[in-house]
Amino acid sequence: MDSCEELKLVALDRDDVEVVSAHVQDALVKVADIFWKPREHRFVMAMNRFDWMAAVEARPDSKADYRRCRTALRFERVASCKCRNIDCTNKEARLNLLAVEFAETDAPAGTVSLIFSGGGVIRLEVECLEAELADLGEVAPVAICPDHFATGSATA
Repeated sequence: MDSCEELKLVALDRDDVEVVSAHVQDALVKVADIFWKPREHRFVMAMNRFDWMAAVEARPDSKADYRRCRTALRFERVASCKCRNIDCTNKEARLNLLAVEFAETDAPAGTVSLIFSGGGVIRLEVECLEAELADLGEVAPVAICPDHFATGSATA
């Protein structure tokens, strides 16, 4: 299992962001892989996203199709980036991404919220919504599927 059909999505409105959010739910993010480029008005985050589509299509008796894909999520036209409950100095810390949300404030401007388990949030103020989610080609099998009903956070 060294490759999968690579995912590439563009998000230009709230509906698009909901699709992106579904694909990155339970992605594991290392703090060192979060990049805010203020001069370029760009925010980029690399992650290991759980491949929910492969998991849904897997046979019930097979765990062989559980995998994580190396993926990048990029936002353009970002005016500011603020973090809450995330230690940005601990580059080795791992975060579990739960959701990506967009709230329009002064059309087409708005706020993108990247919501992590444990109360961590990255908030991006954007001129307009312009995002891309793209797999980078690396795929790794994992033993377990994230379980939202278990205690603790996903660590697969």
